[in-house]
Amino acid sequence: MKTIFLIFFWASAISTTAFAGTPGEVNVGGYLREATLHGFSGNTKKFADYRGKPLIINVWASWCAPCRAEMGSLERLYRRYGGRQFNVIGISTDDDGNAAATFIKQSKISFVNYLDSKVFLENMLGANMIPLTVLVDANGRVVDKVHGAHEWDSPEFIEAIGKTFHIKM
Repeated sequence: MKTIFLIFFWASAISTTAFAGTPGEVNVGGYLREATLHGFSGNTKKFADYRGKPLIINVWASWCAPCRAEMGSLERLYRRYGGRQFNVIGISTDDDGNAAATFIKQSKISFVNYLDSKVFLENMLGANMIPLTVLVDANGRVVDKVHGAHEWDSPEFIEAIGKTFHIKM
């Protein structure tokens, strides 16, 4: 069963290259370009601030039912591993930052989220459909892109994350 799941996981990840790209997209194997991330509390960061540890970036929107469905598993993953072995951030593509902020608050999401209402990050990450989760190594290289909602804290995904980032979970 585990082998079947891993084959499906990697096949779905590889199939993301079959989707039409977005303008300025960084493909798997490429390095994230520098960009300013705008937080909901007015704070700003850059992707470079996250270098040194692997990074999981979830691109989502408050109106997206699959995005909302997987957010709980990302929160559990973050609470269990985030900040120690890797970082987890969210990037909302909502046009209305208030809708995204309300969802974050109501869902009790504690990992850092940023707003991309101008679609710059959405395009760079290749989020032509959401949810999209991008796995980035400690040097800023995109190592995988996974479309669709998943249970990120399931044993199978935890194992796959460990293998992708070459870390013991």
